[in-house]
Amino acid sequence: MMRWPLPHLITFPSIGQSELGYISVAENTELPFIIQRVFWTFYTPQEVIRGRHAHHQLEQILIAVAGTIKVKTEDRQGAEQVFILDKPHEGLYLPPDHWHTMQYSHTAVQLTLASMPFQESDYIRDYDVFKRGDSQS
Repeated sequence: MMRWPLPHLITFPSIGQSELGYISVAENTELPFIIQRVFWTFYTPQEVIRGRHAHHQLEQILIAVAGTIKVKTEDRQGAEQVFILDKPHEGLYLPPDHWHTMQYSHTAVQLTLASMPFQESDYIRDYDVFKRGDSQS
């Protein structure tokens, strides 16, 4: 069974100055996986909690390119972490086998870098199944 790093923040280079603005760059050579898919979430009402799932194999980096996103993670042993994403040059590495939820400020835009194309069979959508560890390797 492959061991993944724990969820953690990644700081991307922030190039520029306040008078002109900034640019941040993420290149495959500097990431923990090769990007296979990119998607974004926006205009999510603040009272909505998204996520509520884990993945068997998918690795992700979540970036709040605008607004604020509160991300809660939990591993199969019950260890929980909370991350506040509110800097566009910072991302959260989210490994497989971590249940996660996201709550957004209304203005939040979440950019997600993913290690594989969408595959429904990779999702663990039942919390009890996740906690029991009924998963494919």
